[in-house]
Amino acid sequence: MSVRQDERLAPAAPGVPMTEVDCARCGATVLARKSSWEQTSIQWSARAMAVCSTPPADGHSTCPALRESIARAAAEGRLPVLDEVAPSYGAEVADRPAHDH
Repeated sequence: MSVRQDERLAPAAPGVPMTEVDCARCGATVLARKSSWEQTSIQWSARAMAVCSTPPADGHSTCPALRESIARAAAEGRLPVLDEVAPSYGAEVADRPAHDH
């Protein structure tokens, strides 16, 4: 049996694996990647932490406004979701559980 290579981080499209996303509330710019609707990776810069009105204390979580900005970017196709095609923005996205990893 062969082991399948993990290609989730391979640059399959422009902007993959990490894409800049701006928070609609405070304008902080982070790098984000969505491997699936359930999994989001966020990379904070020192500048983003300084700009954010509610920066994560642990450097790993995020505020609801940034989470919403990331969901909107994914739903609108500005942030690729590697495991599926983005749905229309609306109730489908709002009803999905948010997980920051």
